[in-house]
Amino acid sequence: MGALRPWARFPLLVVGHLLALGIGAAVFQALEGPPALRLQAKLRTELATFQAEYGACLPPGALEELLGTALAAQVRGVSSWGDGSEAGNWDLPSALLFTASILTTTGYGCMAPLSAGGKAFCVLYAALGLPASLALLAALRRCLLPLLSRPGAWVAAYWRPAPARAALLRAAGLGLLVAGAFVLLPALVLWGVQGDCSLLEAIYFCFSSLSTIGLGDLLPGHGRGLHPVLYHLGQLALLGGGTLPWAVVWE
Repeated sequence: MGALRPWARFPLLVVGHLLALGIGAAVFQALEGPPALRLQAKLRTELATFQAEYGACLPPGALEELLGTALAAQVRGVSSWGDGSEAGNWDLPSALLFTASILTTTGYGCMAPLSAGGKAFCVLYAALGLPASLALLAALRRCLLPLLSRPGAWVAAYWRPAPARAALLRAAGLGLLVAGAFVLLPALVLWGVQGDCSLLEAIYFCFSSLSTIGLGDLLPGHGRGLHPVLYHLGQLALLGGGTLPWAVVWE
């Protein structure tokens, strides 16, 4: 493609991007469509069973209204479950996790400001905090680059590979470092601490956090036998530390 003119290269890139979107959508539809339909059928069956047993005790539409209110609150990050003794959704550890998800642009979506003042402060906080976070990452990049460049320089001096192979080895080394230190290792910790998620789910969560995708469908709860504050601080370390390798790669 390097031999093509820019005016001819751009349409090919657009077509390739659209093709990749279409293929990805088709694969996700094939993989996720049947489980979603089964879950929907199960929900309808349970709702019909509940209405058949207790429908006479409820006014028409009362159950649907209650479920709609609960689901709307759940989407906004407000849980309607519990006995009232649990910490609120906006306690200090949860608020720290929310601010970390803003400054790392992860944006899990599990929590959202409810008040007008909270939304206005969120905009101001992100507008001021994101540049400050980028400045911090730039400073950390300058500190980490000499350290992470030493193995590559040693390999280049000892083996004297071709420039293309040296670049490939450096990319492979950084990829292994990122995968091991910021995906596999935190996933093993979460898998051991959480207790109710599989290793694949832990890896999936760490990767979505590291890549700042933050789908928000899988979030760790309070660890068993682990203080909630310490557990949330571990989440903050995962979110903050996950941005460091990209700062190095961007150099």
